[in-house]
Amino acid sequence: MKLHCDVEVVSRHLPALGMRNRGKGVRAVLSLCQQTPRSQPRAGARDDRGGPHPTCLLISTLKDKRGTRYELKENIEQFFTKFMDEGKATVRLKEPPVDICLSKANSSSLKSFLTAVRLAHRGCDIEAPLTTFTPVKTSEFEKFKTKMVITSKKDYPLSKNFPYSLEHLQTSYCGLVRIDMRMLCLRNLKKLDLSHNHIKKLPATIGDLIHLQELNLNDNYLESFSVALCQSSLQMSLRSLDLSKNKIKALPVQFCQLRELTDLKLDDNELIRFPFKMGQLTKLRFLSAARNKLPFLPSEFKNLSLEYLDLFGNTFEQPKVLPIIMLQTPLTLLESSAQAVLYNRIPYGSHIIPFHLCQDLDTAKTCVCGRFCLNSFIQGTTTMNLHSVAHTVVLVDNMGGTEAPVMSYFCSLACYVNSCDMLK
Repeated sequence: MKLHCDVEVVSRHLPALGMRNRGKGVRAVLSLCQQTPRSQPRAGARDDRGGPHPTCLLISTLKDKRGTRYELKENIEQFFTKFMDEGKATVRLKEPPVDICLSKANSSSLKSFLTAVRLAHRGCDIEAPLTTFTPVKTSEFEKFKTKMVITSKKDYPLSKNFPYSLEHLQTSYCGLVRIDMRMLCLRNLKKLDLSHNHIKKLPATIGDLIHLQELNLNDNYLESFSVALCQSSLQMSLRSLDLSKNKIKALPVQFCQLRELTDLKLDDNELIRFPFKMGQLTKLRFLSAARNKLPFLPSEFKNLSLEYLDLFGNTFEQPKVLPIIMLQTPLTLLESSAQAVLYNRIPYGSHIIPFHLCQDLDTAKTCVCGRFCLNSFIQGTTTMNLHSVAHTVVLVDNMGGTEAPVMSYFCSLACYVNSCDMLK
């Protein structure tokens, strides 16, 4: 029985000696081996008293293919399995006093392996076949590939799975029309490059890749980016997203919940607007949305702090002279309630209030004074120099301009009057 993972063996004597472990595991093959009197294990072997021979844990690495043995019978002090679903666990041995830290393992394989280790600790029979004390072959470590690049159809694996240890996978120019579900089992994946394919839709299960930091979907046929993805674990992990050269017309309001984003590429789409809560992407540093159909920018765009901004080739409109007035006097009960919920940050969801009310709250506009408004507002357009939000700005047109129109909202006539200088 074998387990492929990263292993770090930490001596518990190190802190007492004023030393620290290096904190990084190495690729290893863990094997459960049964020791016979001649050290030639065989499945189902028995000792002289008729019981099963003790089972050992053998840890083999590329530098030490013969491996290091650890006795298991009545030799385990504690198991640490809180993060087993993430492929991590620790086995604390009594003798020698070491912690065997496992990571980057297949979660189901890890559970099965630890179950067998527990049985070995108790001295019970293990139903799974046990291996022999033979050196591990170099080919075993090829399963530990962390990077795979495929750039043609003929190289795409059809009959075998991707190595589960992959952290970087690129499958470009492979003619994919949908995302291969085998990719979604790669729990260690940090970078996924699916550029230059024919993908039309993204499955929500991409959000299950809890370590995914970079997602490249450049040059596909995408028409949307789903709300489910925006509300998945990508909120905590995704740093870089490339959606350029697709057919996306708008991004959902919930897109701004991907608050770990630092790099966002949206060039060569059909965008007619940005999410109006764009300012919530406080970690965003690189934004490129050239050659779209943006008529204006949302008012919260002013809250961004970018290093690089490219909005060249958009169809920006000239600011309107007269504002659009949609004030309601007195405010409706819906408007007043929505303002109270948002101002006091009262949690809400479709399990509490009707779904359409959740949508209203999600799409509420923000006045320049910080108050919220649903259907009662004044809408006005102003221009903004893009250098106020970005250090480096690509010219928005061939005339050398760096200004773009911004749509602003006002909750009252007083707010509009106070801001009239800005709207001139």
